[in-house]
Amino acid sequence: MNGVNHDGEGVETHGKQRHGETVEGDPVAISTPDIPAESEVRGAVVFFSSASENTARFIRNCHLEHEGINVYRIPLHRRGGSLNIREPYILVVPTYGGGSADKAIPTQVRLFLNDRENRDGIRGVIASGNTNFGEAFCMAGDLVSKKCKVPFLYYFELMGTREDEEKVRKGVPEFFANLKERQ
Repeated sequence: MNGVNHDGEGVETHGKQRHGETVEGDPVAISTPDIPAESEVRGAVVFFSSASENTARFIRNCHLEHEGINVYRIPLHRRGGSLNIREPYILVVPTYGGGSADKAIPTQVRLFLNDRENRDGIRGVIASGNTNFGEAFCMAGDLVSKKCKVPFLYYFELMGTREDEEKVRKGVPEFFANLKERQ
């Protein structure tokens, strides 16, 4: 994931709530991963996927859990509850709106990031998009990167390729290892 790829869902549920647990007096139930890391946790990925499931399929095919990465899904519908993350993560977001900056970031992602404590954990962003959007291809990643002041790490078209999956599978843990070294 060195640099940006210019060349997009599945996990069926979102993070489960651990009822009754709080973090440093935080009364919000902290979510548990939809796909927990299978070894020592190196970081987390939070993703949103529409009903098309393109992003969920991409994330599932990356097998990040084998690399020590917790995986959380932002719920598609409000009735699915809320996602409350209190660990560093990379956001994976599809681009919506056909080229409109106002509609590029899915509403569910905006709501998730509007929670200051969720936003505090973001360390980078990966975006998917459709090249039919022209210059707006993967615009959601650009917008989140600028707004949250985090690096735009990678982007891919629609549900990505095997090469994209491999780059993300290797790049996400590498990013967290480098982040840890800088701290």
